[in-house]
Amino acid sequence: MKRFIPHCMKIMLMVLFIFLLIACEKAEPTESESSPEPSLELEEEGAESGPIHIGFSMDTLEEERWLKDRELFKKEVEELGAKIDIMVANEDVAKQIAQVETLIHNGVDVLVIVPYNTEPAAAIVEKAHLAGIKVISYDRLIKNANVDLYVSFDNEMVGELQAKAITSLVPTGKYVYIGGAITDNNANLIKKGVFKVLQPYIQNGDITVVYDQWTEDWNPDNAYKNMLAALEANHNEIDAVIAANDSTAEGAIRALREKGLAGKIPVAGQDADLTAVQRIVQGEQAMTVYKPISSLAKETADLALKLADGETIKTNRKINNGKIEVPSILLSPIEVNKDNIDDTIIADGFHSREDVYGE
Repeated sequence: MKRFIPHCMKIMLMVLFIFLLIACEKAEPTESESSPEPSLELEEEGAESGPIHIGFSMDTLEEERWLKDRELFKKEVEELGAKIDIMVANEDVAKQIAQVETLIHNGVDVLVIVPYNTEPAAAIVEKAHLAGIKVISYDRLIKNANVDLYVSFDNEMVGELQAKAITSLVPTGKYVYIGGAITDNNANLIKKGVFKVLQPYIQNGDITVVYDQWTEDWNPDNAYKNMLAALEANHNEIDAVIAANDSTAEGAIRALREKGLAGKIPVAGQDADLTAVQRIVQGEQAMTVYKPISSLAKETADLALKLADGETIKTNRKINNGKIEVPSILLSPIEVNKDNIDDTIIADGFHSREDVYGE
C-alpha cells in the first residue's frame, strides 16, 4: 500500500499537467482563430464611410430652368462621389413636407430645398434639425427658420438689371409690372430691385406705374390675364412691361400679341429660357436675365458635401429671413439682350446656337 499511493499520485499529477496544458492552449487563440474580429471592424468602418447622401426637395419642374437645375445638381453631386435622392412637390406644400419626411427617414446627410412656399417651409427645417440634418435653401430663401445656408443669385440685382435695361429704352411713359408669386421670397426681392431703379423716375413724374400685380404660382396664364387687365384699364396705352421671369413675360407677350402690340412695347424677363431668348431674337422681348445655374449647382453640391463632413462654411453675406441672419452665398446674374446672346448663354453652352437661331 505504501508503494501504491505515490504511484497513483504521479499518475494524477500527470493528468492534471496535461489538462492544464490543453487549457492554456485554448486560452491563447491562434492567428487564424482571431482573424474574424479585425475583418468585422473593417466592415463596420466601410459602412460608416459610405457615400454622403444628399436629399434634394424641389418645388416644381414646370419651368424650363428647374429641369436644368435638377439635372445639373444631380450631375455635380454624383461627380463628387455622393448619392442623391430627388423629390418634386408639384407646387403642393403638404406634399413637399411629406416628401422631406421620407428623405429624412431614408437617412440623408444634408437636405437641399427649393421651397414652394417659403413660410410653411420653416417646418421642414425644424424636422430636419431634429434629425440632426443640416439644410441648404437653394435659390429661394426659407423664411422664419434656422436655415444653415442659403445659396442663390442676387435676386435684387436681377430686378435692378431689368429696370435699368427697360428705362434705357423707355425713360418716360406708362409702365406695367407683372410680378411673380407672392409666396416666393425671390419675387419680392426682384420687385424690390425693380422699384429701387424706378423710384427716381416715378418721383420725377417721368414714369407712372399704371398696373402692378402678383402672378399666382408664376403661371403664364395668370400673367396673361394680368396683362389683359392692364391693357383694358389703360385703353392699350402702355409703354413698357417688366415681368418677374420669362414665364410671366410669355403670358404678357401673348396678351400684347393679341392686341397687335408685341414687339412694339419692350418687355423684360429673367431666367434666359430658350423660348424667351428666341423671342429676343424675333424682337418680341427686349431682354432677360441669365443666371448661370451650372455655377449655382456646382457651388451648392460642393457646399452640401462640406456641411455633411462637418466643415464650417465661411460666407461674406448674411440675409435676414425674419428669424436669423442666414449665412449666404449670392452669385451675380447677367443681362442678356440681342447684342450679347452669343457671348453669354451660347458661349456658356446654356443654349445652343442652333436652338436659339434655328440654324
